[in-house]
Amino acid sequence: MSREKTLVELVDANGLTIGSTTVAEAHTAPGRLHRAFSVLLIDAGGRLLLQQRAEIKTRFPLRWANACCGHPAPTGDLVTAASRRLDEELGLGSIALKPVGVYVYRALDPVTGRVEHEYDHVLVGEVDGEVPSPDPSEVLALRWADPADVRRAVEAEPQSYAPWLAGVLAVWDAAQAEPGG
Repeated sequence: MSREKTLVELVDANGLTIGSTTVAEAHTAPGRLHRAFSVLLIDAGGRLLLQQRAEIKTRFPLRWANACCGHPAPTGDLVTAASRRLDEELGLGSIALKPVGVYVYRALDPVTGRVEHEYDHVLVGEVDGEVPSPDPSEVLALRWADPADVRRAVEAEPQSYAPWLAGVLAVWDAAQAEPGG
């Protein structure tokens, strides 16, 4: 089945489930708020793994984003779904992931006309020697980058980055600032 035909969980502004619809319908203008996840992968040196989204992506193709993103199935387990996507996109299915917060955003893709309106759970994993093996239908390129450099680049060239990346990084920053974070 095409990923566009799979179901996503619709949520209200508080993240409570209110129904489901297909990926395609959720991302058709004006967009419907639905549950999603964004995974940040960090190496031992504190660098972030960024992926350049493949040209065939239906939303924000060719833009740089966090390690991977996706949608859990309705009533599905968030960490399990994120681990599955890490394996599908990067061949990294065995990374332990920790939820660190939520970022809600809405963004219109000017190229495809599709809309991201997501209740985005941010998960973080540490990479220790694992070598990504990206699926070329998902990922055009990968690179490791210093988080401060990424923040500056997103601000200077927002058209080169996924519109959710700055918010996802802000959630991670807030989680690190908390005691025990």
